[in-house]
Amino acid sequence: MSQPTNSEDELAGTEQPFVAHLMELRDRLMRAIIAVGIVAAVLFFWPGPGRLYDLLAAPLVAHLPQGATMIATSVISPFMVPLKILLLAAFLVALPVVLYQVWAFVAPGLYSHEKRLVLPLVISSTVLFFLGVAFCYFFVFGQVFAFIQSFAPKSITAAPDIEAYLGFVMTMFLAFGLAFEVPIAVVVLARLEVVTVEKLKSFRGYFVVAAFIIAAIVTPPDVVSQLALAIPMCLLYELGIWAARLFIRHTKAPEDAPDQAA
Repeated sequence: MSQPTNSEDELAGTEQPFVAHLMELRDRLMRAIIAVGIVAAVLFFWPGPGRLYDLLAAPLVAHLPQGATMIATSVISPFMVPLKILLLAAFLVALPVVLYQVWAFVAPGLYSHEKRLVLPLVISSTVLFFLGVAFCYFFVFGQVFAFIQSFAPKSITAAPDIEAYLGFVMTMFLAFGLAFEVPIAVVVLARLEVVTVEKLKSFRGYFVVAAFIIAAIVTPPDVVSQLALAIPMCLLYELGIWAARLFIRHTKAPEDAPDQAA
């Protein structure tokens, strides 16, 4: 019987770990999908897709004229729009489980100081995204819709389309959720030594201008929503600079053994 060559031995030695990683990735993905599916099933029965949409539309409905309602201009919109909101809500509720599966997959390949870097970023970025969405829903929507309705002529009865409203809400949620990730971006850039903390301080003026430009592009053309997005971005930039100093100090790689002995 002929002996396998060295190249065959190397291939045999690396194939199994690679396949094992793929199998673990498959299992992690399945667990994340199952978690989203379970939450979606629960939300389907309580409070239900229609109720979820009512909750999402509440800030707008509260500022509509007396007797005005939202409309559906497409035949399948009354079915598809609540279903999309159900899936979105299920994903957001199950997001901690999804992120845990991602963390459990990558953590074994990280050094201890890298784990101290990644885990806080995963948790804090999730919390900040939810805070951005909550800030948009509970504060910004009410101010924006009140401001818009104050300019509406008395001869016009507002009847927003539910699908257009969903698109508007998704855009605003994404904009504010990502805007609240500014401290994470600042910390990562500083930790990876792309820029120094001193450079970040000197970029303050440029960032303020960029924040107002971004707010003018992604939000409706009203001063309320633009200020509500730009001002928190500027404050969060300052928070990121402060957090970067603290984060860099506590996530440094351990020194080499010869240096420690010396």
